Amino acid sequence: MSRQSPTLALVGATGAVGTVMIDIINGRESVPWGEIRLIASARSAGKKITVRGEELTVVELKPEAFDGIDVAMFDVPDEVSAEWAPVAAARGAVAVDNSGAFRMDDEVPLVVPEVNADKVGNPEHYPKGIIANPNCTTLSMMAALGALHREFGLTSLVVSSYQAASGAGQDGIDRLYAELEAVAGKGLGSKAGDVRAALEAAGLPVADTPFAGTPLALNVVPSAGSYKGDGWFSEELKVRNESRKILGIPGLKVSATCVRVPVVTTHSLAVHATFEREVTVEAAHKLFEAQPSIVLTDDPENGVFPSPAEVVGADPTYVGRVRQALDFPNTLDFFVCGDNLRKGAALNTYEIAEQVAAKLA
Repeated sequence: MSRQSPTLALVGATGAVGTVMIDIINGRESVPWGEIRLIASARSAGKKITVRGEELTVVELKPEAFDGIDVAMFDVPDEVSAEWAPVAAARGAVAVDNSGAFRMDDEVPLVVPEVNADKVGNPEHYPKGIIANPNCTTLSMMAALGALHREFGLTSLVVSSYQAASGAGQDGIDRLYAELEAVAGKGLGSKAGDVRAALEAAGLPVADTPFAGTPLALNVVPSAGSYKGDGWFSEELKVRNESRKILGIPGLKVSATCVRVPVVTTHSLAVHATFEREVTVEAAHKLFEAQPSIVLTDDPENGVFPSPAEVVGADPTYVGRVRQALDFPNTLDFFVCGDNLRKGAALNTYEIAEQVAAKLA
């Protein structure tokens, strides 16, 4: 590949999302990068990872690691991105950040390529040299909502999310597996104490769970993220604030309830969307079918609709159960599933990076 091709850095290459990112890069027919550099903490530096047939050595996260880099993708915790994305930008890279550190910064665009790709094309839109990737919950419905908004004008949004354990990181995944093993085959009754007792007996006290001190096995937990007061959790506020920013509707009315469910990977959302203009199921179907990143699976009479088990590992978002809301004019209800580690995190970040690369070419 030509030395004139853009160079890419992946920060957090050995983490859960970073690993998915490498899978995505390896699965592309072609990539625009002249060099791919893997960056991680000192603990992971020196590891060998094969990317597109070449064994690469992970380098330590230091300022000089960004020298010569055109695009740097960050798949790391908020505090790491907050410190290091500006360092990458100062060294001449465009930082594409998957954390929550910059999403609501007025000088940092929040991008979903299917909705607002124009924010990538002009560096004036990202004066800090940073572009943010949305939260995986918000992102799961954006391709569908963006298409509908362009045609019918979105005015209000009510969302209930059913979020996978992996949204709480590797700790969430490990905890769910451990809980399922602890309760499997126990013939538990319906009392909450039954599950709690089984977990305690297995050495899994509920006080240690990452799910608000509540069991997730055989349960759902109406809590996602941190508590922010007035009854709201951070994931719910992200849905509101990020939807407004991505769609460019500052006054959009949004209410969200986010629920953690005993699913390992793939978030689901029940969406109730109201529009300025009359909208029909048939028109929505045509719009969804025209979107390359949406798979429409909508034949409920024959049991055809999206569910996490069928969607996990897939790049598109899946939409089904599209119906006109009873008693609400100009309103659609529909169900969306999206793999929160792929399109919800790694893939969207990578798609932004590729768009930046196209502008650099």
